[in-house]
Amino acid sequence: MKTAKLILMIMVLTMSVTALAQQAPVQEPMVFATHEQEERFKKLTEELRCLVCQNQNLADSDALLAHDLKSEVHEMLLAGRTDEQIKQFMVERYGDFVLYRPPVQTNTYVLWLGPLLLLLGGAWILRINIKKRAQLLNTEDTEGGNG
Repeated sequence: MKTAKLILMIMVLTMSVTALAQQAPVQEPMVFATHEQEERFKKLTEELRCLVCQNQNLADSDALLAHDLKSEVHEMLLAGRTDEQIKQFMVERYGDFVLYRPPVQTNTYVLWLGPLLLLLGGAWILRINIKKRAQLLNTEDTEGGNG
């Protein structure tokens, strides 16, 4: 009975890992009309964030969505759109988070100030803990010296 449960568990784990595995699509090389378009493409894909990976830009990501977005950027470049038009399209579709350097505006304050607030909050908690520990050590010293 235990062997059957073990085999069943191994089969379930194997299937779940297989289901979650992503096959990298075969990406055909992108052809550009000019060297300038290729440079613009590289620059744009380095400035746009992969929405799946979040800590990678489109240029470095192998996620399926990143391949789709790269193809979309490529098509827009070939259609003659400017870099600003392409970025604006991506922001309208995916929000300011798609930009690695989002503009400072009211809806992006959290992106810009969040890390600073977390750092200040951590420093405040550390300060409180150090004070409590110092008070605890002082009370132990005074109690130990009187006894």
